[in-house]
Amino acid sequence: MSAGGAFGGNRGLRPVPPEKGVFPLDHMHLCDLEKKEYLSCLKSAGHKSEECRHLSRKYLECRMEKNLMAKQDMSELGFGKNVDAETKSEEKTEQTKEK
Repeated sequence: MSAGGAFGGNRGLRPVPPEKGVFPLDHMHLCDLEKKEYLSCLKSAGHKSEECRHLSRKYLECRMEKNLMAKQDMSELGFGKNVDAETKSEEKTEQTKEK
């Protein structure tokens, strides 16, 4: 018999923490609204993520605010100044629709 674990893994070795990009799950559902908005947008846009970028940003910002992921500059996550301008104009449009 092998000295490995049930699935051939090495027992006794300490697990290595995940690399950047892996973060805690939202067990308390703190960002569920943002997640559902984003997934709904993806579904209605035919899974074209470009059309839902503003909601992706909103979701990531929520996760950072609730300490579900490390706080980072949005430009490090692929959101440049052009996206910021688009996001602000889309948020204004959404606010106008709500009124």
